[in-house]
Amino acid sequence: MTVNIYDDLNRLEATFRKTTEFSEVQQAVQVVKADEEALALFKNFRKIQMDLQEKQMSGEEVEADELEYAQKTAQLAQSNEKIMAMLEAEMKLSGLIEEVNRVLMKPVQEIYESI
Repeated sequence: MTVNIYDDLNRLEATFRKTTEFSEVQQAVQVVKADEEALALFKNFRKIQMDLQEKQMSGEEVEADELEYAQKTAQLAQSNEKIMAMLEAEMKLSGLIEEVNRVLMKPVQEIYESI
């Protein structure tokens, strides 16, 4: 018997899109996008994060001034209510994703626990 897991994954994706957590992220993103200042601040914050992550992944050293600038930008972003609401909604969504991952990995864990 052949199982097509992708049919189930597609159904899970459709269900995922209907969750409160996903809806809250969508709404929070729209609020940030509607505010030019919040949007610019978030885009800058995200770009800095991505640049630092890229440097670290390529083995480059992050300079102290870059790290300080990133921290100041993060503080600015976190002081914006709209951005914070979006990040909090994203954290809730991440919790849901972690739970889905935990459930999906359960059979693999059971295999290794039998050793």
